[in-house]
Amino acid sequence: MKQSNLILILFLIPFFTFAQSEVPKEYWIDDTNFEEKVSSNGFEETDIVVVEFWAEFNKENCFAEWKDLNVTYYRVDISKAPEAKKKYRVRMAPTIMIFKEGSREAMFKAGLDLLLPTDLEEIQATIVEINKASKF
Repeated sequence: MKQSNLILILFLIPFFTFAQSEVPKEYWIDDTNFEEKVSSNGFEETDIVVVEFWAEFNKENCFAEWKDLNVTYYRVDISKAPEAKKKYRVRMAPTIMIFKEGSREAMFKAGLDLLLPTDLEEIQATIVEINKASKF
């Protein structure tokens, strides 16, 4: 490998690490607790859960703004949640699903380019819409 390529790679590593946005252990769920975390048990009427289906092979394109969501957020490694992946027909990662009282209300999924075609603003707007629609 040429020295210039090596320098470029070393320069880019911090950017990829930042983009991954480390998620603390308590925000990771799998098949053993998925349904419990997205169910309506104990929720108030405005509680919403956002779940990001994540994959190691595409960690550079994860949803990095998860801390800015004003709702409960969880991340699922698709290799550790094959049942949830199958039940919710997750074909790409990242895929973001918004649940209200245990029901999936919205979904945003990566395209063939493995990029998530949405941003924090659109997800927050969808959450507001879901909350408005659930009020009689």
